[in-house]
Amino acid sequence: MTALFLRDLKLSVRAGGGALIGILFFLTVVTVIPFGVGPDLKLLSRIGPAIVWIGALLASLLGLDRLFQAERDDGSLDLLVTQETPLVLTVFIKCTAHWVATGLPLVIASPLLGLFMNMNETAIGATALTLLVGSPAITFIGAVGAAVAVALPRGGLLVSILVLPLTIPVLIFGVSATYAAVEGPQPFLPPFLILIALTLFFAVLGPAAAALALRNTTD
Repeated sequence: MTALFLRDLKLSVRAGGGALIGILFFLTVVTVIPFGVGPDLKLLSRIGPAIVWIGALLASLLGLDRLFQAERDDGSLDLLVTQETPLVLTVFIKCTAHWVATGLPLVIASPLLGLFMNMNETAIGATALTLLVGSPAITFIGAVGAAVAVALPRGGLLVSILVLPLTIPVLIFGVSATYAAVEGPQPFLPPFLILIALTLFFAVLGPAAAALALRNTTD
């Protein structure tokens, strides 16, 4: 499992630029917003957490179609399905490696982009914390779409279409927890705990559903 994690981590970084492409796309999405809404610093500060979350969500979708593509291309996908190690555990490890390579850099970059949106220290910290907790759920959800589309030509767009509606609850509670921490008097803890629960839920459901889809694909 450690070897699989390190292998997938290297592949995620190398394929298509990996974390660098995600950060550049994240940076592009967030920095073009001020040009659209104008130089109103108060407005930018108010909508900043939502914009950062939306940018991170869209950037997280970029590499999901490649989650199982390397194994499909070299024929090792059949070996993953038939090996003694449970396929669910294998998918979980691959999702974790993918998040470390592509999702964690977005969390690290979010404070800098928060400054671009004129967000204060509390908003920046709350946004980074909610992204750290909630962004893994996007990867686990995306694993299902990647497994469904792995056998299809040009399945990248299909993965985004399948995954994006399922990530809306994560986006809602991530932004809600951030605004609760900044504005009050709404408590921060309830939406934050729901966000954690969503991540844990999809950490179980996502790999199981992806493993089932991969078995059906190789049959």
